[in-house]
Amino acid sequence: MDQVLRFEAHAFGRPYHAARVRIPARARDTELHTHADFHEFMGVVSGSGEHLLTTGVEELRAGDVVLVRPSDRHAVRGSAPDGLEFINVAFPSSLWQGFLDLTRTPRGRISVQRLQAIPIFEQALDRFQTNPSTYDLLRFWTDLLELLTPREPGAPGVPDWLAKACTAMRAEENLRGGVPRLLELAGVSPAHLSRTMRAAYGVTPTAFIVDLRLEHAASLLAATNMSIAGIATRCGFTSQSYFTRCFTTAHALTPTDFRHRSQRAFVP
Repeated sequence: MDQVLRFEAHAFGRPYHAARVRIPARARDTELHTHADFHEFMGVVSGSGEHLLTTGVEELRAGDVVLVRPSDRHAVRGSAPDGLEFINVAFPSSLWQGFLDLTRTPRGRISVQRLQAIPIFEQALDRFQTNPSTYDLLRFWTDLLELLTPREPGAPGVPDWLAKACTAMRAEENLRGGVPRLLELAGVSPAHLSRTMRAAYGVTPTAFIVDLRLEHAASLLAATNMSIAGIATRCGFTSQSYFTRCFTTAHALTPTDFRHRSQRAFVP
């Protein structure tokens, strides 16, 4: 069975995770895996290798940039003689979708001008070493966006009304209102909202709201001493027990265990 990775298992309350990865030539491939709830950019620093996908094998060379989505089952292999070195920057899918909405960036697989992007990855890695903020993640995306070109011209975008409604739902007072508040902001029928969200994001409105609530809860658990019950209420969950069940299912940790591990987490 493929390994399924979750963002908070690595980030522990940080807005993104960055690491330098070296894979020697002829080493065993990284384990085939998928991402449960996050996207990842890979910037190849040096060497060469292969990106193994269910759709085929892509060659990797110095300067290449690859966007890995939750739907991608993938692994990485280093090639002779030097192997492969890359920097990966991972971040919650919900934040990335919100950024694409705000900037009206086309979805789909993308390409970036080779070589020019690698210093942007180095900067993101340096910032990650010193208690990174959401602004650092936005800076990484914005700098990368200047070099970004769509591979799929004409890819369908997200309607303005949906983009604005989803962005507004990140405000805590709206988040507590749940799907009814999302419907008010969207100004469409429940059926139309559901169809459009599935087409744009591949999720139901309910799943979208739960993901936003859990993301906000993880940040509060890592950054505050607020009680679990208080965080559940603040994020819009109807009870502490329901919040605990949802959080444990999503992150494979109870809120209490997550808080303890996030407070002990450190960046090597």
